[in-house]
Amino acid sequence: MKREKKIQRVIHEFSPLFDENSRVLMLGTMPSPASRENGFYYGHPRNRFWPVLADVCRCPCPITKEEKISFALEKGIAVWDVLAGCDICGADDGSIQNPVPNDLNIILKKADIKAVFATGTKAFALYKRYCLKETGMEAVCLPSTSPANCRVSFEELVKAYSEILNYL
Repeated sequence: MKREKKIQRVIHEFSPLFDENSRVLMLGTMPSPASRENGFYYGHPRNRFWPVLADVCRCPCPITKEEKISFALEKGIAVWDVLAGCDICGADDGSIQNPVPNDLNIILKKADIKAVFATGTKAFALYKRYCLKETGMEAVCLPSTSPANCRVSFEELVKAYSEILNYL
């Protein structure tokens, strides 16, 4: 018997990952249950975010939280999420209700961000709806690296995410 998931209120608890040298801002929607459990962005073991970025940057894939932080900062990559809170069922972005956006100016006022990238169509749509007017920066929609988006191959993800190199 399949256990029924229910909608729950989730509050974003991770600080944005950036410094004054960050040049691109990568935005997801909200940390997944696995990410929240692991205490860091893109924490599901089958999420391809970190392996894809490592391949794009021609670097070894960071494994630990500390390695991921060092890698992102060294490469000029900021990581955060569009939402500060929402009602969501598990990791299903399609179930998001009552979204509350993050104040992206926390990053934009301190770092010289050249481009904003949304890591999936829901993050892109939420950014356009809740953040674009405030930031004045168009976002580029990239395919999700989530294991649920298995129809997009690793090679296709690397090709799409390689656009960040134009801004680093």
